[in-house]
Amino acid sequence: MTPAQEEARPDILCIGAMLWDVIGRAPRRMAAGADVPGRIRHIPGGVALNVAIALARWGLKPAVLSAVGRDPEGEALVREAGRLGVMTGWLARDTGLPTDCYMGIEDSEGLIAAIADAHSLEEAGAAILHPLDQALADWRGPAVLDGNLTERLLAQVATDPRLAHADLRVVPASPGKAERLEPLIAARRGCFYLNRFEAQILAGHACPDAASAAQAVVRRGAARVLVTDGPNPAADAITNGPTLTLAPPSVTVARVTGAGDCFLAAHLAAELKNTPREAALHQAVQASAAHVSGKDVP
Repeated sequence: MTPAQEEARPDILCIGAMLWDVIGRAPRRMAAGADVPGRIRHIPGGVALNVAIALARWGLKPAVLSAVGRDPEGEALVREAGRLGVMTGWLARDTGLPTDCYMGIEDSEGLIAAIADAHSLEEAGAAILHPLDQALADWRGPAVLDGNLTERLLAQVATDPRLAHADLRVVPASPGKAERLEPLIAARRGCFYLNRFEAQILAGHACPDAASAAQAVVRRGAARVLVTDGPNPAADAITNGPTLTLAPPSVTVARVTGAGDCFLAAHLAAELKNTPREAALHQAVQASAAHVSGKDVP
């Protein structure tokens, strides 16, 4: 590999959704059917892209493997991702599919409802992994996987020889997609980043806090699980080791979408510097809280 090729190679792969977020937020509590004044923003989104943008802020060189259309929305999304420090040269662009979109409604207490239209990513399927056969072959670095990938593709990744030496970091994208991660747990692959509701789905029972939820998923077979629980303590559980917990600082909620992605990116950035577990969890909790308060991190 030449020096130029080495320079062009990313530090981390983020595999999954890259789309436009349309987020409507009201500064008050909303009831079902409410019609209230607020703000609507169009921002780059999708779990894989959110994590990649956050990693770029930590000084890393992330690349996204996803499906993005050649429609005007896709062209604008690729330009904006590049401006934010994300490498986009390995996207599946020629699928003939439109660019995906996510729509969320938030109020002063958090997320009310959301719809994720990731049909193009799902239809593209294994095509998004084709760079692993060529430019990104023999990948041995971190690879973030998000639950917007189909269960079939996640099952393929669990045993894919092209990612056999990758440090897999897995996030479900939403509670409704948590069960898609079962093949990775069965294969004992990956470090999982979950909220308490997602962890309970994988555990198969209710858990009173993040620590018990993380431990329950470890007992299911996962080697390592990090669980967040909103303003309550987060936890980091591992096989044959102590479970760590840490309470986030109290902040005023300005946004909630993307907080978990910010947590993952901050934690991974710390671990790539060989930061101890306690300090890595602290960095992740602080970064997530800052994001919720409306600040960009770092």
